[in-house]
Amino acid sequence: MITINEINQIAEKGVIGYVEIFSTLMIVLCALIIFTSILINFIESKSRKSVKKEKKSVVETGTMFAFFIILYLVIRFGILKIEIQSTSLKIILVIFGTLIIVLGTIFNVLGRLKLKQNWANQIRIYKNQTLIKKGVYGIVRHPLYASLIWVFYGASLVYHNILALLLNSLIFIPFMYYRAKQEEKLLIERFKEYKEYINKVGMFFPKDVVRYHVPITDLELFRFNNRIPAFFAEGSAK
Repeated sequence: MITINEINQIAEKGVIGYVEIFSTLMIVLCALIIFTSILINFIESKSRKSVKKEKKSVVETGTMFAFFIILYLVIRFGILKIEIQSTSLKIILVIFGTLIIVLGTIFNVLGRLKLKQNWANQIRIYKNQTLIKKGVYGIVRHPLYASLIWVFYGASLVYHNILALLLNSLIFIPFMYYRAKQEEKLLIERFKEYKEYINKVGMFFPKDVVRYHVPITDLELFRFNNRIPAFFAEGSAK
């Protein structure tokens, strides 16, 4: 957490200092909102017992939190941080990155509100579960995972940290892809219309933005072939 002395030092930088202070406060607020939302999900999920099918996954809230801690430490200690000399460029990156973080937080909360009691730490299909395709689920199929991906990208811009960018791209996204595919296997079994939903809605990024049609299999996840990574465009394929 940023200290009072650090805030004073940042303020001494002038305009960029105040921009960084505002960005830091917004990021702290967004983090608190997301963590509070997750806590509420855990509390609500305890009261839901009508589980039809369940599958354990190594990718769950605990591992996601562990990744967050690693990312925080990388940013905190400035590992592979890019020193930007241009004040204007620095301001643009901080503002743009902060906006992405705020957007991701809003998206995350809206996704949780829409999902309601269908949320689960492990992969679960409830007996009376319904398929949600409206709201943020009409933009991406996995808004909770997508929003975290966006938030981490936003943080890498705010703190212009190349390692944070690489960790998000090469570790977090593949892990989210793996978890999402596990969930979708059960959802396809439960809902006949889910395959059609896959064709219409992207996994982590809106299809209106990601227009690549990359035929992939699970074994081709890490093949780039001079185009966007397969896990970015998945859902635009079959």
